[in-house]
Amino acid sequence: MKEKLKTVYVCSECGETYHKWQGQCSSCRAWNTLEEDVVVQQSKSAAVKDGLNFTTADTITFQQLHQVDADDKHIRIKTGIGELDRVLGGGIVQGAGMLIGGEPGAGKSTLLLQICGNICNSHKVVYISGEESVNQIKLRANRLGIDGKNIAIASETDVLSICKSMEEHKPDIMVIDSIQTMNYSEISSSPGSVSQVRESTALLLGTAKKVGTSLFIVGHVNKDGAIAGPKVMEHIVDTVLYFEGDKTLPYKILRASKNRYGSTNEIGMFDMTAKGIVEITNPSMLLLEGRSSSVSGSCVTCVIEGTRPILTEIQALATKTGFGTPRRASSGIDYNRLNLLLAVMEKRAGYYMQNMDIYVNVVGGLELDETSIDLAVILSVISGLGEKSIPDDMVVMGEVGLGGEVRAVTHIDSRLREAERLGFKRAIIPYHCMNKINTEEYGLEIYGVSNIRQAIKLI
Repeated sequence: MKEKLKTVYVCSECGETYHKWQGQCSSCRAWNTLEEDVVVQQSKSAAVKDGLNFTTADTITFQQLHQVDADDKHIRIKTGIGELDRVLGGGIVQGAGMLIGGEPGAGKSTLLLQICGNICNSHKVVYISGEESVNQIKLRANRLGIDGKNIAIASETDVLSICKSMEEHKPDIMVIDSIQTMNYSEISSSPGSVSQVRESTALLLGTAKKVGTSLFIVGHVNKDGAIAGPKVMEHIVDTVLYFEGDKTLPYKILRASKNRYGSTNEIGMFDMTAKGIVEITNPSMLLLEGRSSSVSGSCVTCVIEGTRPILTEIQALATKTGFGTPRRASSGIDYNRLNLLLAVMEKRAGYYMQNMDIYVNVVGGLELDETSIDLAVILSVISGLGEKSIPDDMVVMGEVGLGGEVRAVTHIDSRLREAERLGFKRAIIPYHCMNKINTEEYGLEIYGVSNIRQAIKLI
């Protein structure tokens, strides 16, 4: 019987299918995520005939878990880029599928071509592009200074041909740029559709794990910044990487939102240059570069990204409002968290701000969600209100509760070591952290505070 084509609507967030279009997905409650898709509807007789036919299936060969050789030192490949290895958890895992997304021009293709250039002398590397010709790839390699003698490249979009080549050549690393251009001929829908992206990803990853190839897949992003295509694509892969950063800034942040073989808290910082992407090994120095001295409304704090302490500057500006309702604006910290801290200041410290517009900014374009910056935000606002500058050699850290108390923060030792390394002389920390450290081991004058009133007196 001839196969019938059927039109369905698939949610790009959760993968739920519907016969009719609707504004909201009933499963995940997301709005405007249903996309039209065409599937092949198999006849009922064929489904019954083939559904329980086990005679053609292969028998699975099992292994005892304790007999499997999986030494971390041997199954990881170093990329030659320390910041990327940090995000991946130590390197590329053999047979892993890694999805990398980011805004157009963020540097995804450039970074992957640099990885290929770093490891091509010791590993078999294949770079497949569905967006560029081989001549265009060569032009980019010349700009990056990559000779590419051991890098095999091709301009191909057929998934079945790519998987066949993967099984024949068995490369150590393969790059697919990008998944939205790939075409699976067994599906009638156009490239980039939900079914094409989902099935192409599953087929590529299945083949890669079978032959032990580490697979990098580039994914386009939609207007919301998420990787375009079905959300199930992110569940299939082992690692999901995102390039973040303001377009006006020269450096980018690489963050893992999912990593089966490492932490998702680590970040990597890169500088975009004419010669390609260069890793930034000292982000604290970069974020504090150009900092003005003796300026009110400025406070330095230390946050933890994975295992790395990073010093950053928080700025606050307080001006008289020209409207009946004061304005609150924040960049780099949660807007609701800022309003909460301002309410604590009014209630617990006696500051009246109903006639003041408050603006808070994290210098460098970082997005901070750690509560250890609470005390620094409060002191920067107070400094801006009173036009009194916080000492340039002082670093502040601590979480603030609704009662005005300053609560302990984690990794206090590494935070203080980083501040000392960058030349800071004084530090305000929670009082409950004082018993966790030996103050004589640091070249810092350390003050322990238990509430925000004590911290205000120190500035």
